[in-house]
Amino acid sequence: MQKIIRVTTVPISLGKLLQGQLKFMSQYYEIVGVASQGRDQLDLVTQDEGIRVTPVEMTRKITPVQDLKAVYKLYKIFKKEKPDIVHSHTPKAGTLSMIAAKMAGVPHRLHTIAGLPLLEAKGAKRMLLDTVEKITYGCATKIYPNSSGLNTIILENKYTSSKKLKVIGNGSSNGIDTSFFDPELYSDEKSEVLSKKLGITRDDIVIIYAGRLVTDKGINELIQAFEKINKSVDNVKLLLVGTYENDLDPLLSEVQEEIDTNSNIIMVGWQEDVRPYFAISDMLAFPSYREGFPNVVMQSASMGLASIVTDINGCNEIITEGVNGTIIPVKNTKMLHDSIMKLIEDDELRKKMAKNARNSITSRYERKYVWKELLKEYQSLLN
Repeated sequence: MQKIIRVTTVPISLGKLLQGQLKFMSQYYEIVGVASQGRDQLDLVTQDEGIRVTPVEMTRKITPVQDLKAVYKLYKIFKKEKPDIVHSHTPKAGTLSMIAAKMAGVPHRLHTIAGLPLLEAKGAKRMLLDTVEKITYGCATKIYPNSSGLNTIILENKYTSSKKLKVIGNGSSNGIDTSFFDPELYSDEKSEVLSKKLGITRDDIVIIYAGRLVTDKGINELIQAFEKINKSVDNVKLLLVGTYENDLDPLLSEVQEEIDTNSNIIMVGWQEDVRPYFAISDMLAFPSYREGFPNVVMQSASMGLASIVTDINGCNEIITEGVNGTIIPVKNTKMLHDSIMKLIEDDELRKKMAKNARNSITSRYERKYVWKELLKEYQSLLN
């Protein structure tokens, strides 16, 4: 049986980012997973996906000594396993495993790009990250940007040539399970219980944000816009589902203070299951600076919510202006404020967008469709 090794930096990416995909591919190939330690999480991947998983310590930061050790460990694994394909996700895993796979003589070295964190970097750090990116692409035989917008950005930055690039299906790394993200699963009674618990009344209009609470996701702009909305509208709540990353990307101190002190901002932290929170919300606000192909936007649209997103790759492919949401410029607090206000004041428009939202996902990003498109790609490479 032909063998494929899938590599991500941390185990949660292997288990959650690619949920179900590894099990599906196991019907056709021997699949082996590689990610950093976190034995419990690696065991969960084995249990859920039914694959072997090998730990290799990788960091998300620039750590030259640890990175070299990881390359050597990956090289030894690839030499021993002799895979037909090494396919990596996440920036660090991509760089380390593409170098190691090339050294080990793996014939097909594939890397999926799901966003480029380096786009926000400046000066010497940007130059270093650009160089690393080019090394990754140079060692890979195929690069899969998970959106058309990313494909364009990669070509504009001259990271690689167009012949190495391909977008699988309509974009997205793993699609969306629309039978799981289905508003029909949540009755009004069920939602009422959660709303009450969070202090949300029937008259409240709820804006939800789900994701990491960091500067890069536009949280500073979102809180500043909400602060102003809060002064003019009584019955509006902002629901934040996610955690801070204060060591990597902290928020402005005044924004942090507003989150802590404003009783209309409801912070629920990281949630294993975001669906009940989408079910009690009226719209998604997702003012991110950069994305690959954002799952949150697909999830909320699949749950029947209108979305306000920034004009960045991924977001501007999932959302069609005026159809299932609205698209605003990046880092523009005023436009964010005005767009939220418009959807608060215009019930008809909000409901029309919400009605179109679910179909916009089921028709283009159903999970099994994405898996089958990737399987076709593997088959064309290996046959």
